[in-house]
Amino acid sequence: MSSLEDRSSEPAGVAALLELDGTAAARRAWIQRWLWIGGAASLLVLVLAWVLFSANGDTMRYTTQAARTGDLTVTVTATGTLEPTNQVDVGSELSGIISSVDVDFNDAVKVGEVLARLDTTRLDAQVLQSKAAVDATQARLVQAQATVTEAEAQLARLVHVREISGGKVPSQQELDTASATALRARSEVASARASVAQAQATLDTQETDLAKTAIRSPIDGIVLLRAAEPGQTVAASLQAPVLFTLAQDLTRMELHVSVDEADVGQVSEGQEATFTVDAWPDRTFSARVAQVRFGATTLEGVVTYETVLEVDNSERLLRPGMTATAEITVHRVAQALLVPNAALRFTPTVTEQTSSGGLLRALIPGRPPSARRTRDDDAKADRVERVYVLDDGSPTEMTVETGATDGTWTVVTPGAVAPGAELVVDAVVPAS
Repeated sequence: MSSLEDRSSEPAGVAALLELDGTAAARRAWIQRWLWIGGAASLLVLVLAWVLFSANGDTMRYTTQAARTGDLTVTVTATGTLEPTNQVDVGSELSGIISSVDVDFNDAVKVGEVLARLDTTRLDAQVLQSKAAVDATQARLVQAQATVTEAEAQLARLVHVREISGGKVPSQQELDTASATALRARSEVASARASVAQAQATLDTQETDLAKTAIRSPIDGIVLLRAAEPGQTVAASLQAPVLFTLAQDLTRMELHVSVDEADVGQVSEGQEATFTVDAWPDRTFSARVAQVRFGATTLEGVVTYETVLEVDNSERLLRPGMTATAEITVHRVAQALLVPNAALRFTPTVTEQTSSGGLLRALIPGRPPSARRTRDDDAKADRVERVYVLDDGSPTEMTVETGATDGTWTVVTPGAVAPGAELVVDAVVPAS
């Protein structure tokens, strides 16, 4: 009986034991679950702490520059060379040997002053020959005139005899012969006069050539170049050789500069300019735009337009051929609100936005901040730009309307930015 009871109680003990084991397993699973949750939470806390530390440790440092009120001058830069207002090359129309040179470099000369002389031996002989030819033709003219007088007298005598003889003598044939002789005499006179004129013209030409053997100055000026030497042979058969170069007045000069096609639209006559030359690095010279030429010059694909500037050189410091760098004043703005161009070029990056925007921006993904947009977004209006002002350590975008610029400062319309506002021009991550 007892054995049967023991056997019947045995399954109940096993069930109790099994129930006890299931409860322990559930407890272990529950404990493991919370351990995982605690570990994940601890890891999250560590990650958050690391991100917060990184954000605080790598905060961007911004360089700023203040907007200001002032005057703005817009200039166009061009280079060129100085030239005299009137430069003349003096040569020789005649060929020959230079017998003397009467001037030297830098000599001041007057109109008509002799610069050099050619040997005149050959021309002197030709002039003498031509004078003799003129005398001979004049003698033949006198002889022809005497023949005319004689022939006309003979004709008049025959006519008178015929009248008093009642037409009997002389005969008609004799009368015609006398008339023809008088006519031929008159033609000889005309021919002799033509010969005299021709001989005189030849003489004049040779005398002119003789006068041109003295090479004279056509202007009042200064000798810039002398290429003539005594004994030198001048050959002017095809082209007149240049023996002297004269500058008319070096107290007034011209600066010929090449203006780029992108800037030529801003340059006009009457604008003021300044320029410097290497010979006087500490001096700035004044000039004025006299002419902007329409003809273009293309060199290695670059198109430029020659512009002439008037220069006062009363001190005689400037010389022809000097290379000059000119700045032409094309626009002036007085008392305008100015912002640095570096502020217009600055755009915050994603790193800057993350470090300056705090932990929330670093953890929550989403649309990039508006400061990341490029300056070409949405076909923005002309002359509209963005600048950034620091707000609690973060760059805050401001929209401004820009005007003239000199390459360093730009005029903006007052409004969003006030004078003295510190504008961000650069951002640097400090070294850890």
